[in-house]
Amino acid sequence: MTALRNEMTAEEYEQQARGGEPEKGRWSMAEQLLAGITDSLHQLEYILVVANSDGKGRKPKRPEPMRRPGVGGGKKREELSERGAKVLFELINGGAA
Repeated sequence: MTALRNEMTAEEYEQQARGGEPEKGRWSMAEQLLAGITDSLHQLEYILVVANSDGKGRKPKRPEPMRRPGVGGGKKREELSERGAKVLFELINGGAA
């Protein structure tokens, strides 16, 4: 792996660093555990900041989990249309009965 990395130009190395896709590689159990620990640490940091803020400023974004092999990126949910909201409202309020 190091030999492959050493053969890359600076531009190729930069491109891989910015646009790499770790979800297409293989990770060992140790790497999976380390990613889990990293995610937990980021989550604890987020909770600490939110718990100690006065609520007046901007709320920080929740941390995203590390990308892992075999797991696709987060999917964006499409916006709920006016019609969909109406149907959902009716279902919640007993419209399906």
